Amino acid sequence: VQLQASGGGLVQAGEALRLSCATSGRRFTQSTIGWFRQVPGEEREFVAGINWRRSVVYADSVKDRFTISRDNAKNTVFLQMNSLKPEDTAVYYCAADLNPNTPTMRDPSEYDNWGRGTLVTVSS
Repeated sequence: VQLQASGGGLVQAGEALRLSCATSGRRFTQSTIGWFRQVPGEEREFVAGINWRRSVVYADSVKDRFTISRDNAKNTVFLQMNSLKPEDTAVYYCAADLNPNTPTMRDPSEYDNWGRGTLVTVSS
């Protein structure tokens, strides 16, 4: 499966962005999709995940501000990011696990398909 993240950009603190993760492949509806982010020199950090049952998990740092959703008809997962903060600045990646029983959705090692990232910059 191939993934392509898009929707990043430069915004001011308090504003919103919506990221999209477009996928190809027939197993999208059974897959878990996760969003991660990475700042240069730091480890990749979990942001949000959604499985085929539409169960969702969020990092504590984004809970109540970010919303992950999926549109199976479009093979796309979205990440709505509201009330953005400068500390949300990072390259955001989406990843897929074709196993329908992803254990935690939080661990990058559970995902075996990664797309190129999209840069989100939040100015203060």
